[in-house]
Amino acid sequence: MKLTKQERSWILYDVANSAFVLILSATIPVYFRAIAEADGVTSTQASSLFATTTSIAVLIVAVLAPILGAIADSKGMKKKLFSFALAFGILGGLSLAVVNEWQAFLFLLILARVGYSLCNVFYDSMLTDVTTDERMDHVSGAGFAWGYVLSTIPFIIGIALIMLEPFGLDTASATKLSFLITVLWWGIFSIPLLKDVNQKYYVEDSVKDIVSNLFSGLKNTLSKINKNKQMKYFMIAYFCYIDGVYTIISQSTNFGGEVGIGTNEMIIALLMTQFVAFPFAILSGKLAKRFGQIKLLTHYIALYIVIACIGFVMSEAWHFWLLAFLVGLAQGGIQSISRSYFGKLVPKQESNEYFGFFDIFGKFADFLGPLLMAFSASFLGTSRYGILALIILFVLGIYFLNKTQHEENLIKNASL
Repeated sequence: MKLTKQERSWILYDVANSAFVLILSATIPVYFRAIAEADGVTSTQASSLFATTTSIAVLIVAVLAPILGAIADSKGMKKKLFSFALAFGILGGLSLAVVNEWQAFLFLLILARVGYSLCNVFYDSMLTDVTTDERMDHVSGAGFAWGYVLSTIPFIIGIALIMLEPFGLDTASATKLSFLITVLWWGIFSIPLLKDVNQKYYVEDSVKDIVSNLFSGLKNTLSKINKNKQMKYFMIAYFCYIDGVYTIISQSTNFGGEVGIGTNEMIIALLMTQFVAFPFAILSGKLAKRFGQIKLLTHYIALYIVIACIGFVMSEAWHFWLLAFLVGLAQGGIQSISRSYFGKLVPKQESNEYFGFFDIFGKFADFLGPLLMAFSASFLGTSRYGILALIILFVLGIYFLNKTQHEENLIKNASL
């Protein structure tokens, strides 16, 4: 399927931000653990602090997303707010390369994560502006796929710097330089979207009118979601299963370090995940067309239940490698199909407000998952039980996806 210029430019932003996601999952937690433990913080405390920081960042985004999403639906505002969030995230990311204290590092990490996550609220809603419902699964999957594979370029450069320590660099300086390279990559590959993607759908209300009626408007949108049973059940399902997905992504190396998996093994395994995810993210669009989106999502969740079980018993490097491979099979597909399925359900002219609520469900879930990890580490002495608890959420996700499918079938039968 040939892509349009707008579709290609939109996909390139996945290439941009996926590089930052990769260091969030790999080098950032490893570097934080190193500087924190050097200052007397225990390994378990480091796990708890990092998970708590993640929860704080996603909670901030969960509060801001629907408000800014409603404003972004006004004509010409989507890209302006995206640009502001991008500048905020990049400034926070660049600052990570200049601090040495773990407390300051965590504060700046919150800023970078908030900027990155708010960008995604506006970016995801742009999917409705750049493509059609018929092409949405393919374009969404291509975004994740190319993001996975091309984001490895700055990551590999960074890892090479850390391992080889050229130009007289020590490990800390090489790691900071890798952060700098990744954030610059994020900024450079954002340019095509800023240049080529335009807001096609919008509401006629001015920003002033939207702000003055903000809370009544948000209440009205929530009422519409509640009345639309297909959308409501899907968002509840998404809240449940994406909690586990995001927690596994963001906490994998943090937990791996806690149970004694070597840093090099974890980083190389995560790199393998990116390359495995590339073909399977592209394949997800074709599989969704053949078997149906809900059925495919259910199978991905079942695979994540297996992944959570492996995480619970993980103690050796090969366990981490197996986990990384299985995540690669499911990660791109479950994210891309969730995004495109929701994109087909929402009113196009109000896509940003609806995606704001969609992001609340995703980000609040991401708040709960790491919080479970932090609670388990702090009160049970290990994060293992936090990983095991994710299975409950995956099962609930499957249950509400089945209810979503039931409502979808009712709508299809009524239209015959």
